[in-house]
Amino acid sequence: MVELRRSSRLSANKTATQDSDSNSDSIKTQPKTKTESKVTKPKESSKKEIDTKVVEKKLSELQVGDEIPDLTLKNQDDEPVSLKDVASKNPLVIFFAYPKASTPGCTRQACGYRDNYSELKEHAAVFGLSADSPKAQKNFQTKQTLPFDLLSDPKREFIGLLGAKKTPASGVIRSHWIFKNGKLEVKRVQVSPEVSIQEGKKEVLELAKSL
Repeated sequence: MVELRRSSRLSANKTATQDSDSNSDSIKTQPKTKTESKVTKPKESSKKEIDTKVVEKKLSELQVGDEIPDLTLKNQDDEPVSLKDVASKNPLVIFFAYPKASTPGCTRQACGYRDNYSELKEHAAVFGLSADSPKAQKNFQTKQTLPFDLLSDPKREFIGLLGAKKTPASGVIRSHWIFKNGKLEVKRVQVSPEVSIQEGKKEVLELAKSL
């Protein structure tokens, strides 16, 4: 009777061990779930999409040597200004962009160009540029006695081509650019008001020597 009980226990233990091993093998050979594979694929796809957008943005921007675009913008008096006409009449043209008319930094920048205008105008046409309306530009010009036109680019068409959109939806990056004989010669994106004034003037005077 003792032997029979012991044999029964051994048989039961063996069966339990086999069941455990079988379950273990089942767990080991179980394929990865679809959920796990879905976690990595969107990440790779997102990275590719971001890289593509960066490349497209760079390709759509004007680079040094590119011709000024055939665009027409309104000035502070709501009058059309053809960029092509401006470039054809002036060997050098400097555009300085500011985020918002009549704000402190933009006022310093615009007034800096105003204070240096007598020297700049001997060599280049000067234009302020922002996404503000013609009315806001007019108020800015009048209040600060600005002697040059302020161009309104509410859709940020020219601003976008110049690479100065702050975000795809809104905003302007403080910058300046110089066109020589209708082609982009200097591109300075994201500068302080003081650097825009000092470097812009310096670059105009240097380029004037080569004309």
